[in-house]
Amino acid sequence: LPPDTLAVSDPLLLVLVVPQYGRTEVIDNTLNPDFVHKFIMDYFFEERQNLRFDLYDLDCKSEKLSKHDFLGQAFCTLGEVVGSLGSRLEKPLIGERVGKPGIPGKKCGTVIVRAEELTNCRSVMLQFCGNKLDKKDFFGKSDPFLVFYRSNEDGSYTISHKTEVVKNTLDPVWQAFKIPVRALCNGDYDRSIKVEVYDWDRDGGHDFIGEFSTSYREMSRGQTQFHIYEVAHTHTDRHHERTTQINFTVAIDFTASNGNPSQPTSLHYMSPYQLNAYAMALRAVGEIIQDYDSDKMFPALGFGAKLPPDGRVSHEFALNGNPQNPYCSGIEGVMEAYYQSLKSVRLYGPTHFSPVINHVARYASAVTDGSQYFILLIISDGVITDMAQTKESIVNAASLPMSIIIVGVGPAEFDEMIELDGDEERISSQGRLAERDIVQFVPFRDYVDRRGNHILSMARLAKEVLAEIPDQFLSYMRTRGIKPGTSPPPYTPAIHPLLTRRVSRI
Repeated sequence: LPPDTLAVSDPLLLVLVVPQYGRTEVIDNTLNPDFVHKFIMDYFFEERQNLRFDLYDLDCKSEKLSKHDFLGQAFCTLGEVVGSLGSRLEKPLIGERVGKPGIPGKKCGTVIVRAEELTNCRSVMLQFCGNKLDKKDFFGKSDPFLVFYRSNEDGSYTISHKTEVVKNTLDPVWQAFKIPVRALCNGDYDRSIKVEVYDWDRDGGHDFIGEFSTSYREMSRGQTQFHIYEVAHTHTDRHHERTTQINFTVAIDFTASNGNPSQPTSLHYMSPYQLNAYAMALRAVGEIIQDYDSDKMFPALGFGAKLPPDGRVSHEFALNGNPQNPYCSGIEGVMEAYYQSLKSVRLYGPTHFSPVINHVARYASAVTDGSQYFILLIISDGVITDMAQTKESIVNAASLPMSIIIVGVGPAEFDEMIELDGDEERISSQGRLAERDIVQFVPFRDYVDRRGNHILSMARLAKEVLAEIPDQFLSYMRTRGIKPGTSPPPYTPAIHPLLTRRVSRI
């Protein structure tokens, strides 16, 4: 969107991680800027790291943003970027700002953000020159410059450096420049580096002269020698998506030990003023995990309740009332299904974990190639009554691509849940040790802010329960010998209708 009436915009992108984090360079006269400047941030899987991108059209040399035209802004989290396919996220730019006029009612374009983990911090000095390049200007020769691209793990390319423009020559000598190795190849010396050659034009419509490819290893071979590359007038376009999809499932305890949901003393009490412990735990973990789930559709289960209309007891029922399709749209959908279930089911018992663990394990067993990873969040208030079966289920699940998070709510003792955690002693069942530790248990009460700050309480809880997930995920990949690479065909889960058990009495 160009606010300039007689020219194309000169865009500048502002990245904010409150307060302002940094600014890109300005690119003259273009509506499709490809910014070179990179931002290095510490990434934490277990934390919600909010980002905001503001785009401006620069009209003068002033550093004050109020002197320039606002083009739009976009919001996301760092987790959304990392969790997107190929760690590449597209967000629409919004033209309106609170209290500011902006550009309402108009399409403001899209911002594309890509993330990659850094592995190498050394730098290298490079210098390039050209010989007998194509003549592109009708009057005069060419005004050539180089654009360097790092290839990403999915086969696409990200711009990493631009040289200066050398005016009116077919035999340019560009200035030597120093660049981090991570910017060229992220520490992989054999990763492809693409270099494009352009003829600069004042209107921003630069003419493509040609391109060549190399690698850091090739450039560093023979420090005193020149390397000669043939510039070919063909654009390459390689793009092979690769990612691991996170699948998040919620299981909530509906046993009678939680108390009558209509009473303020109940752990399930729906106060009009604040979230109950179950809702806080669900939102705290779910809002971070959902950034890594592309479709944001989450199976939400309950256990330990009597279901309408006949009052049968179930240890594996759909919160949305649809056993054939227990998926809820986003964490808000899960919250809504949870509240509706409190109004329709009768809290009963006992507390069985194994049915919901086996439910997720059935899905996980169908896809063990590293393209899918399953996380089950169980929220419960007390003593597990099927301990032997739960141990067996966990030992079986330890060989599958899944992790289990257990959050204990309320004042009860959680000795059995601590035993399941496996941090001090690996869990076993019938003489079989779990292949790896896949369970993380925390009591919510240990992370509640004493001043009543529920946002802080949820942040503390999420940070603790999610901290082990990356290592658990990597441990599965390593034990299976699965390395980063091109992903297999997309996985379509089989339908496993929820099973219900008929219990005559407790």
